Formats: sequence, C-alpha cells, structure tokens
Amino acid sequence: MSGLTHFDGKGDAHMVDVSEKAVTTRVAIAAGCVKMSRETLETIIEGRAKKGDVLGVARLAGIMGAKKTSELIPLCHPLPITKVAVELSPDSDLPGIMIEATVKTTGQTGVEMEALTAVTTAALTLYDMVKAVDKSMVISDVRLILKEGGKSGRYEAK
Repeated sequence: MSGLTHFDGKGDAHMVDVSEKAVTTRVAIAAGCVKMSRETLETIIEGRAKKGDVLGVARLAGIMGAKKTSELIPLCHPLPITKVAVELSPDSDLPGIMIEATVKTTGQTGVEMEALTAVTTAALTLYDMVKAVDKSMVISDVRLILKEGGKSGRYEAK
C-alpha cells in the first residue's frame, strides 16, 4: 500500500492526519456530463419539465453535495469551503448537459473530492428531474480538471 495515504502500515484504512500540513489556498475544478435525447434536452432548455427548473435545482444540489462530501465519503475531512460554483451548460452536439464545479478553501487538505461530488450530485439530480421522460440518460466523463494548492502543487488534466 506504499504511497496510498489512506492506508496504514498494516493496510487498514484510516483518516490521514493533516495537522502538520501547511494552510494554503486550494482550488479544484471537476467536470462531467449527462447525455440524453434531443427531446429531453429541449424539454429542459424550454422549461417544460414537470418538476420545475431542472438546471436551477441541479445547480443547488451540486452546491449542497460539495458541502456534504465529508458525510458521504468516509475518509474525507470536513472542510471550511469558501466557494462552490456549479455551471450547467446545454450542449446540442452531445446532446446533453455539461457540468463544471469549482470549489475553493483555505486549509490543510484539498477540495478535489468536493468538486467531484458537486458534479455527480448535480448530474444525479438532473437525471432525477427528467427521468420520467428519458430513463436512458447516461452520466459520464466525471473527472478532475484542475487542482491547485498544497504540497503537490498544480495538476491540470490534459
């Protein structure tokens, strides 16, 4: 288990002690998408979904998801999140909705999991809002795009 910080010398999972880490500004950006039929995308864009404002509700769910990450992912630290922004962009070429989440904090550990949780929570909420008209939607390509701060510095996906 060498190099994996969530395992001790015996291979048992544990929460990493970050108390000796420097407090730095940390940012993470994650992205993903929900692919759907053109008709479903038009329903969302035109505001015809029976459950209401699909993109608005999904945006709020993504923000809430980021804030609840430490309650969902067993070994994540609770963090003082200073910013969560979730953007949902209709894409007719997909067809579907592109999702991007930016999360910031000043602390001793990063916010990659919070950004990824924001994207997936927004995607699941979007699915829930329109599943009555399209059960074949696909949530895909959820990934970390950018991470800054901390000892490992900057990571940017290629």
